Amino acid sequence: MMRLAIAGMIVFCALGADLGSAPSLPHKLVPDWAKLPAGWNFGECAGVEAAPDGTIWVFNRGPHPVLQFDKNGKMLQAWSETPVVRPHGIGAGPDGSIWLVDQGGHSVMKFTPQGRLLMVITNPARRAGDNDSKYAFNEPTGIAFSPAGDFYVSDGYVNARVIHFDSQGEYLRHWGRKGTGDGEFNLVHDVTLDAKGRVYVADRTNSRVQIFDGDGKFLAKWTDAGQPWGLHYAAAEDAIYMCDGLNNRIVKLSTDGKILGALSSFGKVPGKLDFAHHIAVDAEGSIYVVEIKNWRVQKFAAR
Repeated sequence: MMRLAIAGMIVFCALGADLGSAPSLPHKLVPDWAKLPAGWNFGECAGVEAAPDGTIWVFNRGPHPVLQFDKNGKMLQAWSETPVVRPHGIGAGPDGSIWLVDQGGHSVMKFTPQGRLLMVITNPARRAGDNDSKYAFNEPTGIAFSPAGDFYVSDGYVNARVIHFDSQGEYLRHWGRKGTGDGEFNLVHDVTLDAKGRVYVADRTNSRVQIFDGDGKFLAKWTDAGQPWGLHYAAAEDAIYMCDGLNNRIVKLSTDGKILGALSSFGKVPGKLDFAHHIAVDAEGSIYVVEIKNWRVQKFAAR
């Protein structure tokens, strides 16, 4: 790994890395993990979250958009009224609240775990906002929280930025614009935070992860790990798990960008992936991956 000092910043750029030589992650597929009622099916599965209470939440584009499961795949609830246009990201706040990122409705919404709406951030009539809007989005994608409850939204398919709000939903700052330079984005597809408060952003079409401090100062970029679609920080391992959606695999990285392992490849059968879209890791180290094309969530248990 080469370390390039640029303008007083350390930029980690592991050149020429070969994911094919990465060790296989020590995880085993749990067959038929999600147990849906008879006659129920997922639609395109867009988001997944491992909540602080150990339950798993799936956000999908089927008739039951929000579903909660226990770690063994038993369905606990499905929300009967979910005012979303096109599901994308889902997150659990440190207080146990559930947040939905509605790509098609240009909005972010906070709910109780029982499905009662508590907060909406959007324009009237869910109109899209421009890249400098404080309280509106244009096809947002993901959400991540600090331990204090403030949160970051990746925005998104049309806008090209990250927005920082405090725990009460008050706008603090945003950064980013369309482009290929440092601090610029081309399809901001997800965001996660590590234990030091660093913000990792999936810059999908630019095929890189960019890293910032909590105020949006550029720190580093990873350009050799694949194409990031989903990101998740696993605190117990101090590691980043990434959905490489283009190459249909899961990649585990250290927080300085070293590739630690990889899992899976393209396919339709259980254990394979097609458009791996979002990822979560629970307290036991098990991986949950949702897929757009295969319309499912899969669990890979830590051995």
